[in-house]
Amino acid sequence: FGDREQQQRSNRSAPSSEEARTMSPRSGELPVADDPDQARLQQLGYKQELKRGLTLLSNFAFSFSMISVLAGVATTYNTGLRYGGPASMTLGWLVVAAFNGCVALSMAEICSAYPTSGGLYYWSAKLAGKDWAPLASWVTGWFNIVGQWAATASVDFSLAQFVQVMVLLSTGGANGGGYLASKYVVLAIYFALLVVHGLINSLSIRWLSWFGNLGAFWNLAGVVVFTILIPSVAKDRASIDFVFTHSYSDNGVGIHSKVYTLAIGLLTSQFALLGYDTSAHMSEETKNADWSGPMGIVVSVGLSSVFGWVYLVAITSIVMDIPYLLDPGNDAGGNAIAQALYAAFRARFGSGAGGIVCLAIMAAAIFLCGTASVTSNSRMGYAFSRDGAMPFSRAWHRVNKQEVPFNVVWLSVSVAFVIALPANFNYTPVAVGGVLLLSLAAWVLHARFWFRGPVTNVADADDA
Repeated sequence: FGDREQQQRSNRSAPSSEEARTMSPRSGELPVADDPDQARLQQLGYKQELKRGLTLLSNFAFSFSMISVLAGVATTYNTGLRYGGPASMTLGWLVVAAFNGCVALSMAEICSAYPTSGGLYYWSAKLAGKDWAPLASWVTGWFNIVGQWAATASVDFSLAQFVQVMVLLSTGGANGGGYLASKYVVLAIYFALLVVHGLINSLSIRWLSWFGNLGAFWNLAGVVVFTILIPSVAKDRASIDFVFTHSYSDNGVGIHSKVYTLAIGLLTSQFALLGYDTSAHMSEETKNADWSGPMGIVVSVGLSSVFGWVYLVAITSIVMDIPYLLDPGNDAGGNAIAQALYAAFRARFGSGAGGIVCLAIMAAAIFLCGTASVTSNSRMGYAFSRDGAMPFSRAWHRVNKQEVPFNVVWLSVSVAFVIALPANFNYTPVAVGGVLLLSLAAWVLHARFWFRGPVTNVADADDA
């Protein structure tokens, strides 16, 4: 669970943050950087290794692309529709958005004080107090990085399934002899997507910034277009009462409690409004990080909450026959959004091609979300291994000539692939319980004897 030798070496040789602030170049020891961002990072105990090339807009774009309401709603709409129906999504979104806003404001405040790639892992060490800092950062770090591996797996595997639905509809649909890919073909698509995302994240931050900006633009433009287009195309639209108050309880799995059903239905909103810690993980590559990072968090959550709700209402306005949309025997094989769009365009124009184009736009948003997910995941892995917390940490926190943590990028996509190998298995309870038990067991048996939380590496800068 960690690189013990690196932790001990760093604890012995590196000065404290206070010492790093006061050392003078004239003494032959550590100089304080002239650049404010680099100086602040040095005060927090780290030398500048990643290229600081992101602006406020670029930092925001990464979080906004990672949240990606187009991707979140498209990939979890079936869950919300089956558990609670329209009411659990349209009204539930407002509830989740309110709580998310509070979390985002709190995170932004902390990010401003501690703008490092470690994000939540580093913050927990600073806020837990001296006695509890090692344990808090250890558990938080493992939950954070495993959660991000799982998020990458979820996004890219959902995209592979989405591509399969598009191919099915493009070749005639499930009732017209369309091609239904096997689970092995879907897995192959998933593997290809991960490889592409690994290649993109092996590029310099300048190119990654371009993908982040594209993702932000794509989501904003997509929401605007769909909000106008979808209700305009549909011949039949649901009533306002249906969109905001209708509750669907025939989930097919024997859950009869309305409260529990509505709670499960909130997963659509919760999944769509996550990932805004990306701004924090990108802070060591962002200019004016103590301002740009927090603003990236707050603005991405605020815009996603508003635009996502409008988009969700627009989609739900063409939902009429819920059992049919969820039926695996429909043209889209049970994908509710795909079936609703395909049917709406076919009813209006005699062809469902326009619906497939809409699905392609959503698929592009999911792809860009996956790109941002690997980016955020790799930066967290870089920071966590820099402090010696991961096995073979020396390999994972290395950066290449382009100042990119190349090794940990490919670690991220590799682990994501392994996570998705059981396709029909709900790994979330196992993952959450497993991480909790394994991290605590590793702490009790091993890590508590050497892991001290975030360590400084500024001493290495003078040696270099």
